[in-house]
Amino acid sequence: MENLSQIFWIFIIISALTPYLQQQLLRSARTRKMAELEQKRESRVITLIHRQEALSLLGIPLTRFINIEDSEQVLTAIRLTDKDAPIDLILHTPGGLVLASEQIAEALLRHPGKVTVFVPYYSMSGGTLIALAADEIVMDDNAVLGPLDPQLGQYPAASLLKVLDSKEMKDIDDQTVILADVATKALSQIKDTVKCFLSKHMDDENADKVAEKLTQGTWTHDYPIDCKQLAEMGINVNNEMPGEIYSLMSMFPQPRSSRPSVEYNPGPVYPSGPKDN
Repeated sequence: MENLSQIFWIFIIISALTPYLQQQLLRSARTRKMAELEQKRESRVITLIHRQEALSLLGIPLTRFINIEDSEQVLTAIRLTDKDAPIDLILHTPGGLVLASEQIAEALLRHPGKVTVFVPYYSMSGGTLIALAADEIVMDDNAVLGPLDPQLGQYPAASLLKVLDSKEMKDIDDQTVILADVATKALSQIKDTVKCFLSKHMDDENADKVAEKLTQGTWTHDYPIDCKQLAEMGINVNNEMPGEIYSLMSMFPQPRSSRPSVEYNPGPVYPSGPKDN
């Protein structure tokens, strides 16, 4: 009976330590992969990757966004990088705080060395703002960025201004008038910021047109903008994604649930060619 009790407690200890050890092994693997990529490209590699987390006991999904802690970490990494060294930033995010996103973007814009942003899957909203500060954006064929129109709570800023145009002022409640005033300032601020970023690579007239399109409510906030559309706007973008980026992304796994949402057999599949009758 005593041996059974010891085995039970050993099992409990191993079960408790296994997730921690797995995380440490995964972290070490990521560090090695980033070091290999840095050596190959002779650059500083920074990742800003947001996955949907799950609380360990309750299994409640918790979506992560760009926040002040992220901006502090990225700014520290940039500060520790030699001014002439290239920076490679890997982005995978739904967006987040404008303040944090703009801090990161401004720091990248001021870095003298070449800045390349890699988007293997998506980088929306604040992530797009960061991407526009780069010298070059590299995207997967199916990756997307998103519009930069400000959102005030549950309302798009551009749509709030439509209310003022469609109704008499006496028929609009005070809260809507206040929100519309804030929306006017937000739209102006974000357009000026984006235009400033774009002016690094295009003339003022084109920078103004592209900034207008991206920030003033041309599309809904979740509209996917692909590599082709960005290139047509004159943004320096290509789809020459290094294979190492995908390998690194696989080391940031989504938290496991009881059953994966997507399953497939790994490895390439090739057409078998025409069959003989």
